[in-house]
Amino acid sequence: MNKTVLITGATGMVGSLVLKDALASKSISKVIVYGRSSVDFEHEKMQEFLSPVFTQFPVSMLKELPSIDHVLFCVGVYTGAVKRDVFRQITVDYPVELAKKHLLANPNGCFSLLSGQGADRSEESRMMFAKDKGQAENLLSQLYNGSFFTFRPGYIYPVEKRVEPNFSYRVSRLLYPLWKAMGPKFSITSEQLAKGILKSALFLPTKEILENQEILNYLKQ
Repeated sequence: MNKTVLITGATGMVGSLVLKDALASKSISKVIVYGRSSVDFEHEKMQEFLSPVFTQFPVSMLKELPSIDHVLFCVGVYTGAVKRDVFRQITVDYPVELAKKHLLANPNGCFSLLSGQGADRSEESRMMFAKDKGQAENLLSQLYNGSFFTFRPGYIYPVEKRVEPNFSYRVSRLLYPLWKAMGPKFSITSEQLAKGILKSALFLPTKEILENQEILNYLKQ
């Protein structure tokens, strides 16, 4: 198996681990990394492309799209960190615009999205996160028609130490033992989530939506 994958959000908590696992995998022959900031290292099977505006895709990267088997989209933004229109742009426009370019170049390509628990596909939720995640899922599902997969984790426990983005995340980290004790529906580690997302490029999930418990079950298959 010699897969070529494109990873976005590779400087983030989950995306960086997806990248690490992809580079270590013998089943992945080439890794394309795309984002606005560099991962700041080189690897023999990694090629990185940067753009200050995500949807202004470099021509050199677009030339790589026909060979990309699977897009692993891990870009995200915390609720409250940016204005409403920017949140929607990052959550909906970024993945959808990349997906359109990918499918135009490779109609047989696949796409996995790091979404979130509570994504609302009715698009009627008053919660910005739920509504926008649901809309992104709907649009990507229509585009890929059977080769789109969405990962909906609950609380993601960061295995590697980091500065938490806000007070609620600091509290959630302290309460992780409680989240974990509540069962597999509510939490997952960043390492487990990353392994699940990468696995979707190697062994396609049997269903489109993977909730927290289903991600954990998928890892055991």
